[in-house]
Amino acid sequence: MIGSLEAATHIAARVAARPAALAALVFLGALTLLATFAGALGLDPLEQDIVRMLEGPSRDYPFGTDELGRDILARVIFGARTSLATAAGAVLLAAAIGVPIGLVAGFFGGWRDAVLMRVVDLLLALPGIMMALALIAVLGRSQAAALVAVGITGVPTFARVARAQVLSLRRRDFVTAVEAFGATSSYSMFRTILPNSWSPILTQMVVLSSVAILLEAALSFLGVGIPPPTPSWGEMLRTGKEYLHDAPTFAVLPGLALTLTILAFDTLGRALSTVLEGRDTVVPARGNQP
Repeated sequence: MIGSLEAATHIAARVAARPAALAALVFLGALTLLATFAGALGLDPLEQDIVRMLEGPSRDYPFGTDELGRDILARVIFGARTSLATAAGAVLLAAAIGVPIGLVAGFFGGWRDAVLMRVVDLLLALPGIMMALALIAVLGRSQAAALVAVGITGVPTFARVARAQVLSLRRRDFVTAVEAFGATSSYSMFRTILPNSWSPILTQMVVLSSVAILLEAALSFLGVGIPPPTPSWGEMLRTGKEYLHDAPTFAVLPGLALTLTILAFDTLGRALSTVLEGRDTVVPARGNQP
């Protein structure tokens, strides 16, 4: 436990030593805090001021108001909560499904590997947005449906990453030793191989967070994502594009928030991948005795 904590601290320090990654961490941290405690700031994304519709930035409304007189700043902040929560849930769902698939396929090989990876290849062959649209059509329009739709599109990536890790670790001495002591297949997969595969999986979780946020925004922009009045950056972009001449901040500011968030996750993922590239020495996880 202490060793894992020290390793995580060392990796975090190396990532934070990169200016771009540090800026991404600060931005994402500030955005998460704002999204979490938005209610405590006295912001209401649903309150309407019909006298001041489509108003530009002012003291009362720093980002202006939308077509219903709602505070754009409040909706951008609450939209961050929607995007971050949906992305986090989608990535966790994708990892929870994809990683076990990759572990089983890589560990057992044979017909299991052939069947599972052909299913993964089929999912990869389908455009993510088309798959998400099909799932939304089946599940209906809601935040939970958007989360599931976005999560399913990320399953193939985690499955392939996990399988690649299993194939590289399957015949290592520490895995063979654990099996020689009588460990079961599930124990070898989930208690021995998986703890030593966390680096690329963690990197994929960070990188796919940006993809999940973009896909959720795309669904809302197309009018099939999270239904209003729940604030969503994609929904704000879809509505705001009709008022670009009257209230340009209506669409520009949510678009800027979306762009910066995606860029921050992508920058952080690249930095994390670079830092972990040199960690190719696999050390048996503690407590791997059957």
